[in-house]
Amino acid sequence: MENVSHLSCINCGKEYKPLPDRYLCYDCGDKGLLEVEYDYEKVAANWSKEELANTADQRIWRYRSLLPIEDDTPLPPLAVGNTPIYESKKLAEELGLENIWIKDDGLNPTGSLKDRASAMAVVKAQEADAKIISCSSTGNAASSLAGNAASMGGKLETVIFVPGRAPGGKLAQLLIYGANVVSVQGDYQAAYDLSAAAIKKWGWYNRNAAINPYMVEGKKTSVLEMAEQMDFDLPDWLVFSVGDGCTIAGAWKALKDLKEIGFIEKVPRLLGVQAEGCAPITSSFYSGEPLTVVDENTIADSIAVGNPRNFVKAIRGVKNSNGEMINVSDEEIYEMMRLLGRTTGIFGEPAGVAGLAGIRKMVSKGEIKSNSRVGFVVTGNGLKDVKNAREAAKEPLSIKPDLDLLEKEFIQQGVIKG
Repeated sequence: MENVSHLSCINCGKEYKPLPDRYLCYDCGDKGLLEVEYDYEKVAANWSKEELANTADQRIWRYRSLLPIEDDTPLPPLAVGNTPIYESKKLAEELGLENIWIKDDGLNPTGSLKDRASAMAVVKAQEADAKIISCSSTGNAASSLAGNAASMGGKLETVIFVPGRAPGGKLAQLLIYGANVVSVQGDYQAAYDLSAAAIKKWGWYNRNAAINPYMVEGKKTSVLEMAEQMDFDLPDWLVFSVGDGCTIAGAWKALKDLKEIGFIEKVPRLLGVQAEGCAPITSSFYSGEPLTVVDENTIADSIAVGNPRNFVKAIRGVKNSNGEMINVSDEEIYEMMRLLGRTTGIFGEPAGVAGLAGIRKMVSKGEIKSNSRVGFVVTGNGLKDVKNAREAAKEPLSIKPDLDLLEKEFIQQGVIKG
């Protein structure tokens, strides 16, 4: 925490001490989201790319000079971070691009980018002397919190609230990790409201990313990592799927950090992608009007947030980067699940590949030029939602154990030549 100067309200600018359980501005309430502010001159004077390159810890904690954690707080042992990045010429060709890089954050320990925020939550909960951490989630934040808390060997318990539509794979993770799981009969808004009431009543540590300013700091490590992996020569565009807005807000925070300490010169443009069936942030981005709550009508459950609470940070980040937002259909998401899988071998869940559908749409509109360098983060693994993966993919060939019959079928399907 030696480089953290204070917390600031994004609404009124009021400053607060960086206490681990300071969530919102006293004066502004729910509109008073807080931002972690750093002494960038101090960071730049005491940290360098060379020192980073020689840091042995390959987890997100290698960026602790830009993280709000105390030196003596026990860190969760799971290997969060250091997810791979790939360049795919074939995928680029299919999208009408010359270059695209894919960072596969579905390879984090519990299968999503949200491990980065949950690892931070485990640290901050300990600093707040909390014994129970709670959140509401459509699935990934929940499973990541349960897994990272479980890795502490019994020091922390979790109480998780999920909507009734949460995919079975994510529920299975929660239960295996030993979380206290509450399946709320309603949508995500109902799950959030009940979690907020329970957290307030019993004083649990609040991991809800739109409320807790430290969660953005965890999520930003995906872009810090990508920058390092690309030798601090980031692409022209960075693309993220958007639900509550916290992840793309974290991306902007990382870019700001890197620019302020002199690690990068060029700031990429951010593209935020929402599902057409649940796109309140895109609507507010283009209309300039306050956010309107919408229904949650999309297969991409991880970004199905009809009443996002981090939309101000998300919109601010996209606009500050001179970026854009766009919506995609569920069918386009299904198509991208297939395309990503067959061209790269990466299995992304619906929300994890929505950004890819946005890239194709932006290229077809001429908003992203064919010679633009594009980076895309797969935010969640496809095994999280096998049901929708099966919907996206074709059915297997069902056949009797007869080689001649198999040959005929293969010829008919073009697998082999007759």
